[in-house]
Amino acid sequence: MPDHGHGHSHHHGHAHGHHHGHAAGSTALLLALGLTLGFSLVEALAGWWAGSLALLGDAGHMLTDSVALALAAFAARISQRPPSQRLSYGLGRMEAIAALINGLLMLAVVAAIVWHAVERLLTPQAVAGGAVTVVALIGLAINLVAAWLLSRGGNDLNTRAALLHVMGDLLGSVAALAAGIIIQLTGWMPIDPLLSVLICGLILASTLGLLRQVFTTLLEGVPESLSLPEVGRTMAAVDGVGSVHDLHIWSLGAGRTALTAHVVIANASDWPAVLHRLQSTLQSDFGIAHATLQPELPRTEPIVFKRKLGNRG
Repeated sequence: MPDHGHGHSHHHGHAHGHHHGHAAGSTALLLALGLTLGFSLVEALAGWWAGSLALLGDAGHMLTDSVALALAAFAARISQRPPSQRLSYGLGRMEAIAALINGLLMLAVVAAIVWHAVERLLTPQAVAGGAVTVVALIGLAINLVAAWLLSRGGNDLNTRAALLHVMGDLLGSVAALAAGIIIQLTGWMPIDPLLSVLICGLILASTLGLLRQVFTTLLEGVPESLSLPEVGRTMAAVDGVGSVHDLHIWSLGAGRTALTAHVVIANASDWPAVLHRLQSTLQSDFGIAHATLQPELPRTEPIVFKRKLGNRG
């Protein structure tokens, strides 16, 4: 009996769509990289001249993001390579690995900014509010463009990790802008490190959420968009299916989801029709095009004769 459950027509259409999606994602990543890297150098010089921790922190954040975006762009290109004899699933998981590295980099950046913010609170320093305001406005505009590019580039873990970095930059620019305006209006210097810490808290929450999803992917957990019990119940409800067991669902990376399961059917001759119905249901209801399904016949328990024990008179 056949045991492989994915049709060639589904497979080729699926891969073709993802190829174009990842090409667009790679282009968006490269454009965002150019913008981020160029401005991070300008912002670092301005922050050093103005004495602003918010600007220096944001510049450091953007420089780290440039490394993250470069890594993400590299992973997006590598993940498009076809499967090999050694890597039969291809290199789709490279995107999750890049997202993991990016998330860890973000944690390091957050720790560094908080450390310097505490130092600045203990020993306040003068900040040139006007220069901070101007540079933060420019940075805000550049980060908005980069975020727009990435939001149109795809929804895979890799692009989302890069977008998270850019959103962190955008929030940093907002904090620096607010710090510059408040310092200009009131002269209250502690606002600069305080806003840096606030932004770090927001970035930390987003980063931890991303890392949780990355670990789910790397540990072959069920993608968050799917429910294992719901998929199992839907499969069991397909006409001709008696029951489903040994169901496993995991992400292959690059937007692909895989599924394996054992399917109990009444008659072996029904399998081709049942397989087709299961394939169609998994594709239409859950977007799962890569399913390996093993048909099984109902198990019949052997008749066992046991001696009846009774009281003897």
